[in-house]
Amino acid sequence: MSQGYLSGFGNHFSTEAEKGALPEKQNSPQKAPLGLYAEQHNATAFTAPRSENLNSWVYRIQPSVTHGSFDEQVHHSAFGPEASSPYKSPKQFRWSPLDFDGDKSFFESLMYVAGNGSPETMTGCGHYFYAASKELPDEYFYSADGEWVILPVEGKLKIRTEMGIIELSPCEIAVIPRGIRFAIELPGGKSRGYVTENYGAPFKLPDLGPIGANGLANVRDFQTPVAAYEEKSGSFMLKTKFMGALWQAPIDHSPLDVVAWHGNLSPYKYDLRKFNTINTVSYDHPDPSIFTVLTSPSAVPGTAHMDFVIFPPRWMVAEDTFRPPYYHRNYMSEYMGLIEGVYDAKSEGFAPGGASLHNCMTGHGPDGETFNKASSGELSPHYIKDTMAFMFESQLPILPAKSAVSSSLNQKNYVECWSGLKSNFQK
Repeated sequence: MSQGYLSGFGNHFSTEAEKGALPEKQNSPQKAPLGLYAEQHNATAFTAPRSENLNSWVYRIQPSVTHGSFDEQVHHSAFGPEASSPYKSPKQFRWSPLDFDGDKSFFESLMYVAGNGSPETMTGCGHYFYAASKELPDEYFYSADGEWVILPVEGKLKIRTEMGIIELSPCEIAVIPRGIRFAIELPGGKSRGYVTENYGAPFKLPDLGPIGANGLANVRDFQTPVAAYEEKSGSFMLKTKFMGALWQAPIDHSPLDVVAWHGNLSPYKYDLRKFNTINTVSYDHPDPSIFTVLTSPSAVPGTAHMDFVIFPPRWMVAEDTFRPPYYHRNYMSEYMGLIEGVYDAKSEGFAPGGASLHNCMTGHGPDGETFNKASSGELSPHYIKDTMAFMFESQLPILPAKSAVSSSLNQKNYVECWSGLKSNFQK
């Protein structure tokens, strides 16, 4: 398979792994070049406005219908009602990182942590941990429920997709659109990190408003793989997540056999370290929306179905200001993770690969030690380095799975991190 990237976000790309594989004029000619099959893949309705319409034409060795019947539903601890059965509570939650437990492939190692909505209504999301130490290069998968965001914390991933190859390292993310087939390899032998599945509108770049034309995540820094293909036969299984459950069908060839494609629907990657951070240079603490990388719009203008936000290395220079995240209770619910370093609102307990959950109107903010240090320390310009935290923020409550609540990873004493906050009131 060939390898490389095209730059840009939402662009109409055109790429072929074999010269002449793309038709010169028609998308669907009577006979596609090189004896290929023409097929269209859509992530939006045919009649969606042109600015929102996502689709690509692919030219493949065999059409995507050529597999056995999806008759067998496969048990998986991360999928199905027993895994996602919600625990409805306003409690604050925090989980330790998922351990490597025996030899498990990427998909075998998935642990469902929390989520909301449902694939049936195409609203909501699912949040997972993974810790993989076994490579199954022919474990082919796609999700019919939503697009996948993959964030490694430890170890590299090689993601072979229908539309090309993505190599992923910590502090990079990959987004795999709904329905795109892919397989995952472990170049370093093992990898640990996060997966979030978005059931709603595909992620897009946020509008910049008064910020202007530049800043936050820049279009040029997103990378889309060039066309690559596998031509091999064998006895394989094609797995799919459909309506929350895992299904599989036999397939006698690699489904990653797209020789050429063009369009604006494709997997992509982004290096979080290229984010152009916006912050105050005078006083006060702006809202975390200034750290938004991608947004999934809802039907309510100005309210996201889900935002993907990061807290990267940055200068803190605000005068006479409490610089860490202030105490807050939000309309939106927050699921946070840490990729590397230390998060500036928590001095300990929040480890890379772990997660925290603060739901709608539940109070949260810095622990006692961080508050005391930040409210009495000298406010000279300070650079926060060696850190990368992220947050998925949703208009819907994010409910942990009962299995995640009962897991040994659940830090049941999490609320005690605020026990050192005493009354300092003086009349």
